[in-house]
Amino acid sequence: MKSFAYEHRRLFSLLIGLAVGLLAGLAAVGLAAAAPDPQEPEPENKECASCHLDVVNQWENSSHAHAFDDPVFQERWHGLNDQGDCLLCHTTGYQATSGEYTAPGVTCEACHGEVDPNHPEVPAPVRDDAAYCGACHTTTLSEWRLTGHSAANVGCTDCHNPHSQSARFEDPDQMCLNCHKDSMGEYLEDLHGQKGIGCVDCHALVIPPEVPPVDGIVPTGHSFTITPATCVACHTDTLHAGFSLPGWEAGAAAALEAGEAGDSPEPQPTPAARVHTPEERIQALETQTQTLQAALASRNLTTLFQGGIVGLVLGGSTAWIVANNLRRARKEEDAGDEEE
Repeated sequence: MKSFAYEHRRLFSLLIGLAVGLLAGLAAVGLAAAAPDPQEPEPENKECASCHLDVVNQWENSSHAHAFDDPVFQERWHGLNDQGDCLLCHTTGYQATSGEYTAPGVTCEACHGEVDPNHPEVPAPVRDDAAYCGACHTTTLSEWRLTGHSAANVGCTDCHNPHSQSARFEDPDQMCLNCHKDSMGEYLEDLHGQKGIGCVDCHALVIPPEVPPVDGIVPTGHSFTITPATCVACHTDTLHAGFSLPGWEAGAAAALEAGEAGDSPEPQPTPAARVHTPEERIQALETQTQTLQAALASRNLTTLFQGGIVGLVLGGSTAWIVANNLRRARKEEDAGDEEE
């Protein structure tokens, strides 16, 4: 009878140990999968639209308006386990402690704050300085700070409409000429200008890295500098063939005369938009997302493995302590029986 009771207690101790280990493993799974639940708040800007309908109409089709519901963002955000850090820039009024936000996307309140009840008599605040925009557009801000635009205090909204996020000029080159008209003499006589290659084709060329970085930080073209890589982006075939490139120092006329005389084949520059097609950029982003997803999966697997080890240690320790106590109790009972 005592042997049966002892075996029953030992089985009970093992069950307790397994329960402790299971709870520890479940806790690890919960930590690995924890993420703020998406919410569907009421749409904002209704009150603003009653007076500023034209502004809201511009905003509705902008990247700010669809920063949250954009399918590409949603796919990659879910692929990264709905990390809350992403919502700092893709929603308005996000609170990391609760996982809640005021509205999806970048709404009026994100840049204007809470409007005074006495508005319009009391003007609405405006946050449009480069430092504020750079809180989300960090790479763009870092590039801009190294340029003459920054030194001359030419900020984001001087070139971009803050409500539509589009350029203030339909033709980006016209926007450049608005300030740099007096310094365009050499360019207008250059072979590039005669071939219809505009300012942004070289000064705002974005060359995606061959291997997308894990952190997703890639150039945005706001440094406005020209490097050897800029030239190679269009003149790859010419350079590989060993042909000499007409120098801008000789002027367009000399370059064209050399081409007609057969001294050197006339280069065929390719506009930047043709070098890196949208499909190529999407492919680069997909590769970057897969890298991030793999890193996240590896981290979660490590967490689960560590949780399993902790569960086994805790469960085994608990089972050993309970079983040891049961053995001690049995010895005491046997000793008592012998004395009797």
